[in-house]
Formats: sequence, structure tokens, C-alpha cells
Amino acid sequence: MCRSIHQLHNFEPPATPDEVHAAALQYVRKIAGTARPSQANQAAFDQAVAAVQAATAELLAALVTSAPPRDREVEAAKARARAERRYAS
Repeated sequence: MCRSIHQLHNFEPPATPDEVHAAALQYVRKIAGTARPSQANQAAFDQAVAAVQAATAELLAALVTSAPPRDREVEAAKARARAERRYAS
């Protein structure tokens, strides 16, 4: 479930609000132990996603680094190559 949470810091272009929301959603799903909350828990679930999303955006805005930004396409190609080696049978 959490494998779709990816590093969002120090990329060019920077993480989009959609990427931050997706990471927050995956985090809350993992913590809650469910991909879809019941109707009784939907409001609490949505509130938690919004809180995690806000905290993540605040964190990303505050982080500093001296490393040059990484290219998303290059990093994605590296991840695909690692997965290919891992799952090759």
C-alpha cells in the first residue's frame, strides 16, 4: 500500500499538489488499515488526509539542500530498471 509514496523533495519540477495529496492519502490509508473508510469514518479520514497534506506541503517548503535537483524522468528510469532486475525470473 505505501509503495506508492515516493520521495517528493529536491526534484525539478517540484512536487505538485496532486502528488502531495496522493502521498497523504496513501499514508492515511496505511495508518487506518483500509483503502476505503466506512461512511461513519469518512469525515475523520478526509480530515486526516487534509492534515497530513498540509504538514507535508509545509515540510517540503521548509527543507533546504545544497544538492542539485534531480530529474524526475531519470529517477523514474532508474526505478524501472531496479524493478526489472528485481522481478526478472
